[in-house]
Amino acid sequence: MSVESTNKVMTQYWNSGHSDVSVMADDVVFTVMADGQEHRTPEGVLGMLNYFYHIAFEANATPSNLVVADGQAVWEGDFHGRHIGEFAGIPATGKEVRVPLCVVYNLENDKITHGRVYFEIPALLQQLGM
Repeated sequence: MSVESTNKVMTQYWNSGHSDVSVMADDVVFTVMADGQEHRTPEGVLGMLNYFYHIAFEANATPSNLVVADGQAVWEGDFHGRHIGEFAGIPATGKEVRVPLCVVYNLENDKITHGRVYFEIPALLQQLGM
């Protein structure tokens, strides 16, 4: 893939609020690096994202750095919002959180094939009072 085509796919995905699964390969895998949990298929990835952004938290993600290369991209920023549902065994606290987040993407044939999610769990737990 060229840098231009990688940028086109990633811009479409990022502009959709990370919800446009049409840019994902059928066998896409997103790995949460903190615990190794894998989410497979576009629907599985969308379910994981929905849980983080709408069920456990009412949240958004704001980028601070975007890097696009030939078949690779990196999104770095902050996950921020309110804790509204159970997360990691912790019932909803209603607390506001702001957590560093980084996702590294691999692409092939104009599709996202893998995402590695680096989410600062210790920072989150501290903000939730754990």
